Amino acid sequence: MRGKLQQIALVMLGLVAGILVSVHYSAIAQREAIGPLPVEELRTFADVFGAIKQGYVEPVEDKKLITYAISGMLSNLDPHSAYLDADAFKDLQVSTQGEFGGLGIEVGMEDGFVKVVAPIEDTPAYRAGIKAGDLIIKLDDTAVKGLTLSDAVKKMRGKPKTAIRLTVVRKGESKPLEFEIVRDKIKVQSVKSKVVEPGYGYLRVTQFQEETTADVARHLAKLFKDADKEGKAVPLKGLVLDLRNDPGGLLNSAIGVSAAFLPTKVLVTSTDGRTEDAKRKYIASTEDYLRGQKEDTLKDLPAAAKTVPLVVLVNGGSASASEIVAGALQDHKRAVVMGTQTFGKGSVQTVLPLSNSTALKLTTARYYTPNGRSIQAKGITPDVIVEETLNGERRERIREADLERHLGNDKEQPGKEEADKAPAKPQTRNDKDKAKQPPKGEDDEPAKVAPMEPATKSDYQFSQALNLLKAWQVIVK
Repeated sequence: MRGKLQQIALVMLGLVAGILVSVHYSAIAQREAIGPLPVEELRTFADVFGAIKQGYVEPVEDKKLITYAISGMLSNLDPHSAYLDADAFKDLQVSTQGEFGGLGIEVGMEDGFVKVVAPIEDTPAYRAGIKAGDLIIKLDDTAVKGLTLSDAVKKMRGKPKTAIRLTVVRKGESKPLEFEIVRDKIKVQSVKSKVVEPGYGYLRVTQFQEETTADVARHLAKLFKDADKEGKAVPLKGLVLDLRNDPGGLLNSAIGVSAAFLPTKVLVTSTDGRTEDAKRKYIASTEDYLRGQKEDTLKDLPAAAKTVPLVVLVNGGSASASEIVAGALQDHKRAVVMGTQTFGKGSVQTVLPLSNSTALKLTTARYYTPNGRSIQAKGITPDVIVEETLNGERRERIREADLERHLGNDKEQPGKEEADKAPAKPQTRNDKDKAKQPPKGEDDEPAKVAPMEPATKSDYQFSQALNLLKAWQVIVK
């Protein structure tokens, strides 16, 4: 029996070596050698495989062991690299189209638990009260500890109208919270807009999907047409672009949204990695935002979209593609960025399909703003810091730099103080503002406030953005 297991282990050693050899020759074809095979380490792998097959308390399928090994290899690189089995790969493809069954949360892995990056607006999780930074410790009666991120996501997704119980740990709460959430068909409306006052518009992007650029163009056309709620022809004098709690999405959509407000052919973002494919510059042109579509989705965009005074709202939930847009508009001095420091996800994940309907999601490069700033683990610092509430409260949010094994910022130089690293000074409040602060609750803690509805009177950051646009008009005149 032992001899047979040793044979199996040797076969596995040969299999893994064969895979690495094929990768090696592929790398040579791309003119980048990966060095000699780590024979001793592969022998250790085969020994461990054989020991598990022989002595583990219950039989384990070979396929499961290999899958676990691959998943562990990727998950230990950084928080965003992952092995996608057939179901996870299919879910990824479906989610970028803006429709899937589940709860509606963007998640990551932290300390073996699932951590909420941001709930997606108008979804079951958002309506139930799930917040960014929540640590999910149980799914129904299943402990999350020990599950891979793919396994946890698979459990959270499911048929609409079915329920799942989430147990979460939230900072500031003395005991875990339970949420009974009914799954639904998640069809995310990625773009929303409205005229908030005569001459002032509001445009919100909740996620960057395949149709986001076309949706932005359509909403902008309507905003410029309906700049007055009463239907009178009033020029749009200012626009708020809201990217708060936008977890990101497709790169080409981020290029398209940036191109809607920037001159043609200017640099939007660049990427840099080890391979030649990872070294690219993306500009505001149809070649970089159409991605195979024949008709230019921005061809009927009002010309005034390129010049209308613009304020971009961001916060700690603004990640990835939304940071690319905010960084591009900031570097080109096209907009004033307002809010709080963004999430800091400035890494590129390339999905590499495998032959058996599975795929690797592998971090292959870093993103940079047009001025060469790295977004990774730092984010975008707003031009004007405005906290989320009048009294300066800030919701606890997990950021890229808080994640274990996060990729570092290659532009940061420890010990060197740079001017652009210093955050902008927060707006000050006068005594009149202080008098408006919300009442205190028990133990002198702020009373709990209902969830804020964006672009309403209760939205302090939006109110400040609107005030800035109005002051802009006074200064111009």
